[in-house]
Amino acid sequence: MVLMRNEIGQSLRSARIAQGRTLRDVAKTARVSLGYLSEVERGQKEASSELLNSICIALNLSLSTVLVEVATQIRLHESPVLTVVDTNAA
Repeated sequence: MVLMRNEIGQSLRSARIAQGRTLRDVAKTARVSLGYLSEVERGQKEASSELLNSICIALNLSLSTVLVEVATQIRLHESPVLTVVDTNAA
């Protein structure tokens, strides 16, 4: 099962690493504890919209960019929905 908090955490961690920044630096800028940010990145905590926005701002990302990326990743992991078509129905 795909969990949104895991995908959000992976997206935030990827952005932080791509910027060459430490957890400590981003946590300080976002005004969240280092432990909390670590738990969010690992998908162990589900950040509120306010905290998620603070983390995004600290990473110079828009919240919408992160959410679109997360939605795309979730879509890739979802199982396709199959529809049965009855060719005999008139």
